[in-house]
Amino acid sequence: MLIYAKQPVNYIIKNYPNKIKILYLAKEIEKKEYSRLMKMNFEVKRIPSDAAGKMCKNAMHQGILAEVDDYVPFDASSFLDKNFVLILSGLTDVGNIGAIVRTAYAMGVEGIIVSGIRNLNLEPILRTSTGALFDMPLAIEHNIHDVINNLKTSGFCVYGADMNGNDIRDVKVKQKRALVLGSEGEGLTSRIISKLDEVVSIKMSHEFDSLNVSVAGAILMDRMRI
Repeated sequence: MLIYAKQPVNYIIKNYPNKIKILYLAKEIEKKEYSRLMKMNFEVKRIPSDAAGKMCKNAMHQGILAEVDDYVPFDASSFLDKNFVLILSGLTDVGNIGAIVRTAYAMGVEGIIVSGIRNLNLEPILRTSTGALFDMPLAIEHNIHDVINNLKTSGFCVYGADMNGNDIRDVKVKQKRALVLGSEGEGLTSRIISKLDEVVSIKMSHEFDSLNVSVAGAILMDRMRI
């Protein structure tokens, strides 16, 4: 997996240096910093800027890239003894998913289950989460209905986000809880909603169609903290 740009690469260097295989530098850095990097347990290579551009398909790399270990998804069954789980149903935008991963980690979510997607590209999610994907246990399960059934059988109260739901501020959130977020365009299907214990929403002060799913998810996750 390839990550690039200062913030995600520096996060991995600081928190998960053992996951770095090769660090690529396409810019000059201070001698002290270069000496520090050379003492770490990964290879450091200097490369021309145009070579760096080719590696990341001309994305903004800021002169620093890293080849890191692949992220290995978790088994969703390992989340059944947790207290706060997030389920993403049919989300496809890796930018949104990465932002949600980062927020979920900050808000105390203990595991994320991605469902309804046959092939999930984890590399851009690692980048857009600014490296936080390595902090967050994430599982991929195709059938969300099985996921919800397994969580409920294990004592979870399953909440889902929908504009017609109860105001999250008025909901007494249970200790063992799961939050389901729907796709960017379609939201949650009626079949999924029928399986939920409670539907929740964010009541807004002004008339507005909806919030971006990563923004709405962040608000709900914060208000569901116990």
